[in-house]
Amino acid sequence: MIHYKSNEEIELIRQSSLIVAKALAEVAKVIGPGVTTLSLDKVAEDYIRSQSAEPAFKGYRGFPFSLCVSVNAEVVHGMPGSYILKEGDIVSVDCGAKKNGFYGDSAYTFAIGEVKPEVKKLMKVTKESLYKGIEKAMSGLRIGDISAAVQNHAELNGYGVVRELVGHGLGRNLHEDPEVPNYGKKGSGPKMKEGMVIAIEPMINLGKKNVKQGKDGWTIIATDGLPSAHFEHTIAIKAQGKADILTSFEFVEAVLKEQKIVID
Repeated sequence: MIHYKSNEEIELIRQSSLIVAKALAEVAKVIGPGVTTLSLDKVAEDYIRSQSAEPAFKGYRGFPFSLCVSVNAEVVHGMPGSYILKEGDIVSVDCGAKKNGFYGDSAYTFAIGEVKPEVKKLMKVTKESLYKGIEKAMSGLRIGDISAAVQNHAELNGYGVVRELVGHGLGRNLHEDPEVPNYGKKGSGPKMKEGMVIAIEPMINLGKKNVKQGKDGWTIIATDGLPSAHFEHTIAIKAQGKADILTSFEFVEAVLKEQKIVID
């Protein structure tokens, strides 16, 4: 069942979503070669709690951390730990927060130092795929219109679109209906209406679409061992016109710009 949100509820989701956006910016300040993935988790958790919010992922279905940190061929749900980031890695950092009973959810993929041109392009196209999907997130269109837009852009560039994991509705729960696949047919799926809040999150592989589960029972990994990128926004469908993006990459990218890291 899809739960449509009032304007007041959407504003509460925006509050949580902006906490997530700023937590990712705190991660951006410290991420780099020589840093462990576990240290990123502490930075995010400390920031979220400083805003009188709770880390959405910690304890969710038994997940023990505040962030999902997925490196290189890890697609999503990577567990923070002792891995030390090194030049050439890419890292998806997925973050959620809950405040006033409502969730926000967002992810950003970071380049660690200089990465290979083909990996940089994967990141660029994955982020573009997210915004192609958001362009189709309009009242009267269907979820499949988002899915097709993401898939078409990724596959036109020769990439594999992960099938096993999807975007989702959110609000009082971290995962609600409807599911938002990154592949599908135009005109299919539930019709979008004002008050629908969804997380769109392309997970795009440099190689094939196939994935497997890691030994930790959480981490999802590209079967061919090639890198994967992941970007996510929480958005609200409006009565007319373009969707309202409740999360933001503005804070992360301001930090990266300050560090003179090029953003495509």
